[in-house]
Amino acid sequence: MTLTALLPDRTSEAPAVRAPARADAQPAPVPAQRPLRIRDDAQALQIARELAADFARDAAVRDRERRLPWDELERFTASGLWAITVPREHGGAGVSARTLAEVIAIISAADGSLGQIPQNHYYALEVLRVGGTEAQKSFFYRRVLEGERFGNALAEIGHKDFKRRTRLHEEGGSLQVDGQKFYCTGALFAHWIPTLVVAQEGEREVTKLAFVPRRAEGVSIVDDWDGFGQRVTGSGSVRFEGVQIDPAWVVPFLASFERPTTIGPFAQLLHAAIDLGIGRGAFEATLPFVRERARPWIDAGVERASEDPLAIQLTGEVAVRLRAAEALLRRAARFVEAAQRAPGEHSVAAASIAVAEARVLSTTASLDAGNRLFELAGTGATLDGLGLDRFWRNARTHTLHDPVRWKYHHIGNYHLNDRFPPRHGAL
Repeated sequence: MTLTALLPDRTSEAPAVRAPARADAQPAPVPAQRPLRIRDDAQALQIARELAADFARDAAVRDRERRLPWDELERFTASGLWAITVPREHGGAGVSARTLAEVIAIISAADGSLGQIPQNHYYALEVLRVGGTEAQKSFFYRRVLEGERFGNALAEIGHKDFKRRTRLHEEGGSLQVDGQKFYCTGALFAHWIPTLVVAQEGEREVTKLAFVPRRAEGVSIVDDWDGFGQRVTGSGSVRFEGVQIDPAWVVPFLASFERPTTIGPFAQLLHAAIDLGIGRGAFEATLPFVRERARPWIDAGVERASEDPLAIQLTGEVAVRLRAAEALLRRAARFVEAAQRAPGEHSVAAASIAVAEARVLSTTASLDAGNRLFELAGTGATLDGLGLDRFWRNARTHTLHDPVRWKYHHIGNYHLNDRFPPRHGAL
């Protein structure tokens, strides 16, 4: 099998997804055209703002109806934003971690699901940058520049020990993947599914990341995600049954955590950006509602809710928390960039702690903004047709990705006892 085998075919008809949970589940479309080639950070931010304005218009409808954002994702991909972390030497914009985080926050403010879908795409690109061979980088960077998307199949459920049971093994002279995954955000929309697999090497089990073609025989994707938030991320199940892959599509994964790398803090930085964006979206929805529709409390003695002194105070508190989260996110991005330039035990630990600090505050700020929206706007904001509850639901769902309580622990241990945090990617 060659490196170009099993590429997404742009001419043949894609097979149907097996056993979809809903009728709107469908195979990932092939790229219709080569995406825009973004030049630099400034252009990436400008395009993100333009897209966000478009995505925000129907966000409540997509959430209410669980309408998968196929058209929006095609526009998102065609914009060139999915390729902005491809290094300049490979034809990409090579934007900074700070710019990428801001792009994700901008999109997440418009639609939390659309902000989360590409998170694992960028994560896979970082895994490639850190641990891929030059041939693998050249091959996959080119696919991304041509408009192909990465999903993910990382998590498994039903096991308390967190051991992965999806196997990479030889069968009949070929390399195969067998197993089942859940919480596979973006896999439904992807052209490639980076999959965490366990391979036996001598007496040792080694974790690797296998880039599985979305349309390879034996891949089944079911849109069975039914969480109350982040409803249209396509975070359902993926099953692999004797899926043959090229050895050149397998990238070291465990080895990238045995040594200091930025894979973990980079991934967590994007999660913080998603939460910050959702919080921003809630705050942006709060202000016009309070100005135009909310009623002042009788004891305030004012004609408009926007003149209520206690409402003004609460608005200020939300704004300060969001601004603080923004500042910590930008600070964390600088630490990540420094560790990318010079990865080492100290620089990666410092980046992990800085990102954990940002995630603590982005978590609380996003939840607070979603909750205060109703406290400030009043009962009228709870009408189902408005869909304003989506901000809190999205924040509550996404902030459960990994526990804040353990972030506090590792942050405290780092500052108090000079102990470096673990390198497992979930800090």
